[in-house]
Amino acid sequence: MKLRMLTAAAVLSLSFAGTAFADGKITASLKTPVSAKTKIVAAGAVFTCEGSSCIAITAPSRAATTAGCKALAKEVGALSAYGTDRKAIEGADLEACNTVAN
Repeated sequence: MKLRMLTAAAVLSLSFAGTAFADGKITASLKTPVSAKTKIVAAGAVFTCEGSSCIAITAPSRAATTAGCKALAKEVGALSAYGTDRKAIEGADLEACNTVAN
């Protein structure tokens, strides 16, 4: 009985974790390229930045927001594009993102 409860709890926990990472890959284009390949943690996502692009292969849903964009811009500078395959931060939201760029 205890094993069944543990298994059920594990399955339930994993189903919630799957929704937290539902947005998947996030890509960003930098206005000023980084000088060397680097890893940056922003908005709970690990971005690998090289040249003028940063990519987070697996990212929590909060990283695909304007706040996530701001967190990355604060670390790497102004961005010319930011988003997932399904949702891009554009226009006024991208401008707001870049207000915190270093």
